[in-house]
Amino acid sequence: MSDTIPRRRNGPGLTNPMNRWSAQPKGHFISDVTTRKHSITSGEDEGVRPGALKRFSAMWSSLRRGHRDRGKDPDPAELLDPEPASNTSRQQRCVSGQYFFEYLVVVSLKKTKDGNTYEPQITYQFPKKDGMARFQKEEEEKTLKAITLFCFPEGINWAPLTEYHSETFSFVLTEIDGSRRNGYCRRLLPGGKGARPPEAYCIISSVACFGLFSKIFDEVEKRRQISMAMIYPFMQKLREASFPAPGNTVEIKSFIPESGTEIISLTRPLDSWLEHVNFATLFSCLTDEEVLVVFAAAVLERRIVFIADELGTLSQIIHAVTALLYPFTWQHTFISIVPEILIDVVMAPTPYLLGVQKRLLDQITDQTEDLLVVDLSDDKKETFIASIGDESSILPPKLQAEILEALSNKQKASTVEELNRVVSEAFLLFFVKTVGHYASYVKRGRAGEQGVFEKRRFYKAIESKTTRHYVKKFMQTQMFDMYIQEVEQQQPGPQQGIFYKKILEYREKLKKDKAKKH
Repeated sequence: MSDTIPRRRNGPGLTNPMNRWSAQPKGHFISDVTTRKHSITSGEDEGVRPGALKRFSAMWSSLRRGHRDRGKDPDPAELLDPEPASNTSRQQRCVSGQYFFEYLVVVSLKKTKDGNTYEPQITYQFPKKDGMARFQKEEEEKTLKAITLFCFPEGINWAPLTEYHSETFSFVLTEIDGSRRNGYCRRLLPGGKGARPPEAYCIISSVACFGLFSKIFDEVEKRRQISMAMIYPFMQKLREASFPAPGNTVEIKSFIPESGTEIISLTRPLDSWLEHVNFATLFSCLTDEEVLVVFAAAVLERRIVFIADELGTLSQIIHAVTALLYPFTWQHTFISIVPEILIDVVMAPTPYLLGVQKRLLDQITDQTEDLLVVDLSDDKKETFIASIGDESSILPPKLQAEILEALSNKQKASTVEELNRVVSEAFLLFFVKTVGHYASYVKRGRAGEQGVFEKRRFYKAIESKTTRHYVKKFMQTQMFDMYIQEVEQQQPGPQQGIFYKKILEYREKLKKDKAKKH
């Protein structure tokens, strides 16, 4: 499937998006933006000049997971160098475990020359990138420019503020080969008197653990209130520490004037594959039955738009929906917050998960064909503003009922971790029961040869007609295809992971139930 830019129809209220930013970056930097209290993609206007179109094309291409196009040689113009100058030091620091972050930047809103609008600019960076070749430095500057847009995705029309509730969110930079770097951001009102624009603190890291970085930002914000100079020693200590293994804790010593030396404990959740997810917001906005409708549309890789007023609501829910697909991975466009500047992405003919602020709803109402539009706001009149109509019949009825029964146990969960476990296992068991027999149908020849998945035998082995009908559709998705490709390429031997563990547990249960009947 090729990466294309959708053409936008001219109409009232649709202006050239290139005019809204005084300095668009020329790099190729974005994929998904997962925010908690924001995002960005691309589009094309009929009147956009060729240079702008080229930049938008690069942006659109990088929205896609590179590993979907393994057989296609990427366009060199669409590659983003993953910091080759720092590879050696990165490997050295990862010998005993991953490190916390690559660098911290502070992004401030500075008035443009006309004095009427603001432009995000990096005013602080730690550590500085030195000793880089010219082309490496150019690529790094493109990435930094992209970060400024992610930190302030709403645009340039800010007004000075006297009050502003700090908010924390994250985004993801995806390379053409599918590798990722995470951006964690906290926006707050800087110290001072009178009205002033907010500033953003952004940490770029290769690890995904929202909770840990929220705590790190608490420490950064506390030190910022004293002095910018207090941030440096804390971040230096953090940079020297190894990222803890699941369930483990790392302690960072940091000195604060008048308080003395403090020890900050950073503990990583035991369920590491859920450490970037909180299902509480999902089930506070949608009923269990409505979550099943969204899951059914997502599992068949349809186009889904989420609508809400709160940026945090959009980001948390979209990330939660993709987590429900585990062990499969969403392979298409994934943008938590679509800025008005790039709202044209809703015209993309390919699958996507998009978050759109409710004030922009009118700009997508004429794009609702073959869409599931989900309203998450508190004052909604109906949850599904638009739908294809068959979503409630996609999943086998019996398995739908079993998921709902399993989800009823979430009422007993007293912590975020317990809630995450109950919800994730309910949907994981669904995949176990529908496609968990896949490994038995990967035929392997001589040692070293790649396995071959026997699709027809796999499909025919399903006894239930309704389940077989669903699986036939699911087998056509890219997420299933990519999963099976990876299985085919694996060397023979015992499989590992929570999905395979659940498959074995389910098989054992079936054996015991069969033995009881006899």
